[in-house]
Amino acid sequence: MKFEAAKMWEGQVVDGKFPLQQWSGSSALSAVFLTEMGSERAAIKLIAADTLDANVQLVRWQQASQLTHPHLQRLFTQGRCEIEGARLLYVVKEYAEENLSEILCQRALTITETRELLQPVLDALAYLHGEGLVHGRIQPSNILAQGNQVKLSVDRVLGSGDVGDRTLLRGGYDAPELKTEPLSPAADVWSLGVTLVEVLTQRKLASDQSVSRELHVPEAVPEPFRSIARDCLQSDPKQRYTIAEIQARLRTAPPVTAPPLAPAESKPSLARLLIPVTAILLLAAVFVGPKLLSHHSESSAEHTVKTERPSAAPPPVILPSAARRANSAANTAGSGGEVAHQVVPAVPQSARNTIQGKVKVGVRVQVDPSGKVTSATLASPGPSKYFAKLALKAAQQWQFIPPQAGGQPAPSAWLLRFQFGRSGTEVFPTQERR
Repeated sequence: MKFEAAKMWEGQVVDGKFPLQQWSGSSALSAVFLTEMGSERAAIKLIAADTLDANVQLVRWQQASQLTHPHLQRLFTQGRCEIEGARLLYVVKEYAEENLSEILCQRALTITETRELLQPVLDALAYLHGEGLVHGRIQPSNILAQGNQVKLSVDRVLGSGDVGDRTLLRGGYDAPELKTEPLSPAADVWSLGVTLVEVLTQRKLASDQSVSRELHVPEAVPEPFRSIARDCLQSDPKQRYTIAEIQARLRTAPPVTAPPLAPAESKPSLARLLIPVTAILLLAAVFVGPKLLSHHSESSAEHTVKTERPSAAPPPVILPSAARRANSAANTAGSGGEVAHQVVPAVPQSARNTIQGKVKVGVRVQVDPSGKVTSATLASPGPSKYFAKLALKAAQQWQFIPPQAGGQPAPSAWLLRFQFGRSGTEVFPTQERR
């Protein structure tokens, strides 16, 4: 079966429960759509039921759904379905906003970002290997951003010693021994080494290597990642690093700061950066959706400042009455409402450096008679889901002096136009007439 025309399935309902809301992409063997799982967004993957042992695949998905680790994508349910005469298997899984390959098509990661990416990936692999499992598909497209976590996909996880489907070998990402030998944790280590080099250089290693030939790690790859990659890419699986050894190497390596290997002027149309906090969060794209590699905590994501600058954030801005009156006159044509307090998201300078021109987001807020925002919706989301989310969350914390109606405070509606640029963020509030 071919999935090239799967986009035409939008609007179909799988198993009477899962609407195919938006086509996300297809490969030769599968198609992925956005769907709903209860009140939450989810993703649903469809594969042909006659291209593999369907019962075995359903059992594997069921087993993978029992895995519990903060850096593994959750699988919710699975089953069989039929769409327009095509017999399919489906698996419903945690929605991921973006994957690492979408970043790497724009730029390489920095040393700090790479370290922050690698830690949760290693934790997830250590857990899988401890459960007698092998991921088997380590590559940038399977390193995902979901909420405030970096996660690995799990819909292709197999048992250690499983042969798997050798028709699905992915060239340079697969360990050379997989042509003749079963899966092992060492195969994941090889794939991790290939991915690590690509993360730092934006270039894949040659894919036509044989068991007898070592892969050359480019000199441009900085330490400690060059030595880690070199030891991951040993042709003899027994000579490769284990996950525990990689983790130990990272712990003992001194921190190093350096610019990214990719040229600074490369087009960053998708911007995702890693910034350390407590867990990895993928930051957003300028031209494509939200977040893969950022570690910025929710509590530090916003500062109550009028215009955020890359330097230390100034104290909260409470507009003085004269400024509020001027703002009201300019923006509301005498309608009576005024801005009392505004919140603008703080964006790391490393994220700002990916912006070309301005990223504009419009948020419409409803304000009650006390001046508090009761609801906020995107009037114009702009090109980046990440910046849209930042603007939406900030808008919810604004406060207003309400207009008067009959001598009493009245509800109001405002349009807040956020403009994110390389040097800062501006917001232009306008009260809407009712």
